[in-house]
Amino acid sequence: MTEKRNLTEALKKYFGFDTFKGDQERIIQNLLDGNDTFVLMPTGGGKSLCYQLPSLLMEGTAIVISPLIALMKNQVDVITNLSEQEGTAHYLNSSLNKAAIDQVKTDIMAGKTKLLYVAPESLTKEDNVEFLKTVKISFYAVDEAHCISEWGHDFRPEYRRIRPIVNEIGQAPIIALTATATDKVRSDIKKNLGMVDAKEFKSSFNRPNLYYEVRPKTKDVDKNIIKFIKQHPGKSGIIYCLSRKKVEELAAILRANDIKAAAYHAGLDSATRTQTQDAFLMEDIDVIVATIAFGMGIDKPDVRFVIHYDIPKSLEGYYQETGRAGRDGGEGICLAFYSSKDLQKLDKFMEGKPVAEQDIGRQLLVETAAYAETSVCRRKMLLHYFGEDYPKDNCGNCDNCLHPKTKIEAQEQLVITLQAILSVKENFRSDYIIDFITGKETDEILAHHHEELENFGAGSDDDEKIWNPVIRQALIAGYLKKEVENYGLLKVTSAGKKFLKAPHSFMIVKDAEFNEDDEAMEHEGGISALDPTLSAMLRDLRKKISKQLQRPPYVIFQDVSLEQMATDYPITLDELKNIQGVGEGKVKQPYAKEFVDLIKRYCEENGIERQVDMRVRTVAKKSMLKVKIIQSIDRQVALDDIADAQGIDFSELLDEGGDGR
Repeated sequence: MTEKRNLTEALKKYFGFDTFKGDQERIIQNLLDGNDTFVLMPTGGGKSLCYQLPSLLMEGTAIVISPLIALMKNQVDVITNLSEQEGTAHYLNSSLNKAAIDQVKTDIMAGKTKLLYVAPESLTKEDNVEFLKTVKISFYAVDEAHCISEWGHDFRPEYRRIRPIVNEIGQAPIIALTATATDKVRSDIKKNLGMVDAKEFKSSFNRPNLYYEVRPKTKDVDKNIIKFIKQHPGKSGIIYCLSRKKVEELAAILRANDIKAAAYHAGLDSATRTQTQDAFLMEDIDVIVATIAFGMGIDKPDVRFVIHYDIPKSLEGYYQETGRAGRDGGEGICLAFYSSKDLQKLDKFMEGKPVAEQDIGRQLLVETAAYAETSVCRRKMLLHYFGEDYPKDNCGNCDNCLHPKTKIEAQEQLVITLQAILSVKENFRSDYIIDFITGKETDEILAHHHEELENFGAGSDDDEKIWNPVIRQALIAGYLKKEVENYGLLKVTSAGKKFLKAPHSFMIVKDAEFNEDDEAMEHEGGISALDPTLSAMLRDLRKKISKQLQRPPYVIFQDVSLEQMATDYPITLDELKNIQGVGEGKVKQPYAKEFVDLIKRYCEENGIERQVDMRVRTVAKKSMLKVKIIQSIDRQVALDDIADAQGIDFSELLDEGGDGR
């Protein structure tokens, strides 16, 4: 009990927090006990504290291996600000000159430095290895540990050399941390770091506030994106493209359409990238069009949408990039445009790479295609990919759940699939199994003489498009699994064998067919204020104050607070206290009065009846609709456009506006 209290006291002393988040305390205790530790925690979960706090409590210097130079500087600054002593944290990487390196070594030898951040390339340098052999190492932390695995979305060969170097420098516990990893990647990391028996701490990957949607990538994709952004005015968003050329083109198109957008990619000089990032934080720019180079070092809580112009190369990359939306728990729309042509293009990029690398790349693309084409709950599919079971069938916050497809019975098809996998000795991937079931005499099938087996062609009478969804949904249901070691080989689970003995109903939904000419569906979800006009005015005021105070707008008031103000119309400081995210401190800020004064003036000018009763508020909404129609007519907006903007039929518009003039 004393140890637990001491940890909480240390947390308060060094970091100013009263309580730990999630598994942080158990992770830290495991490391303090001298054990290898594996941490799988989504971005924003508090991974860095899991090695920062124990480094301050343990004897010696902790070595943190990280690939991100910008993040190293940031974290060293954080620790330096927390500590009373200079030199508590340092980094060693290619950005330092000899004098700076000598200073780092002096502080370490003097016992001042508790935390040393090292790029993997610097760790392997001979003179650094020789120096570190003379140092008392408390533990090694391997951050962004997925970089070890060729199956990860950011493979770095130099990460493979970490274990041999650790052996050379000297034994100490290892903590490996990653924000995204499948079973295959986890097993790779543990094996490569020689920590197969490490205790594993895994947080949930579910982000309930994120809405997932995949739309067909039609020739009108640019127009679709412009329309989407215009429907979310003033909201912050990131658009990811695969090529720098497309990033530049799309940013220019958005600017030509009066959208405040900028391009961001590794080809731009460092000053431009920093300037763009700062402008995005300060909301001088609403939309960043970027390659995946963007977002690693940024922590903006109110990114409201992430659009994938091109489907990513892996689901891990997709999860990481969509995870930059809605970090404050508010609305986060994740929209991806998908075309089979893009997959073919990505496949073609792999030609010329080593065969093993091509094989891995193609397997990852198969998973991405499965996610894009499925009609199953996208959240369920995504979490299953990361080895997490999502118990609900309908999450209510993805396109497939909001527009569910009719289910069909596939009991017979599942039986055929399970029998086929067993008859080829559970030694093949899904594309081979589908060829076998449908009776295709491919070179590979003929080479194995599998056309001679009794089950060959057992499903040739069925629609060929049914087999992919059967296999994918059997995986989610637990009748099948993919082997981790030899990734992708389909195995029948004990539940699958039970199903074969006593088949029962197995309902599935067919995959979506992506016609390049399809019209995109509209997203109905997300936060919407009762009064969008007032909401826009409050945003403008927040922007003005943000400029005056030189602080990002979300520091003034978060989006969720503005939405509630535009719904509840608080006109006194006392009423403002009841708004979510507004505490005593905010109400005392000089700018708080400006917000309530604006709302009061707006209510008077528009005849808003402010009552908490919802029934009366609906009447107020009606009168607001009339006000907006009249304002639009005054601005000479076409009547059908007004109806469209307010989401009502043309006949309703005439009824509403008829007696208003």
